[in-house]
Amino acid sequence: MKTLKNLSMSLLAVAALAIGTVQAQEKTVMVGGAAMYPSKNIIQNALNSKDHTTLVAAVKAAGLVETLEGAGPFTVFAPTNEAFDKLPKGTVDNLLKPENKATLTAVLTYHVVAGKMDSKAIMDKIKAGNGKATLTTVQGGTLTFTMKGKKLMLTDEKGNMAMVTIKDVYQSNGVIHVIDTVMMPKA
Repeated sequence: MKTLKNLSMSLLAVAALAIGTVQAQEKTVMVGGAAMYPSKNIIQNALNSKDHTTLVAAVKAAGLVETLEGAGPFTVFAPTNEAFDKLPKGTVDNLLKPENKATLTAVLTYHVVAGKMDSKAIMDKIKAGNGKATLTTVQGGTLTFTMKGKKLMLTDEKGNMAMVTIKDVYQSNGVIHVIDTVMMPKA
């Protein structure tokens, strides 16, 4: 019995080491003080980012965790906590109320585009569009993309602009681009 227990513990240690080795070999990007692993899904990685706790709380409140853990692929433009802090005082707390779930869901899905669009794909669309590209979000609205020097910029339907601060954070089910402003769909 003791030998079987020791063997089981040894196998678990080997498996953990193997997983750690695979993750160590992955090309990660640091976001919010945590490595983002391409083998993990959007939610698994986002939970580790200290810069995205508000976004994670909002995704949970909107009931979108299962969706963003799904196969996708998704392109997510992920606002930081600082981006949410730019909103008028009380906006986030109001959106997180159960009675505002539909509005919260609309705001969050406005930050998601179906498919895996890395920065090169978006920049190719901007070039093909003579300096501008428009993508339809999962929410049904549009985001307009431009370049400001070497920076990728987004403009929402209300004219708010965001800059991509960290691009091409690859996930098992898509890609995340960190942005500095919350995008808002038309009311």
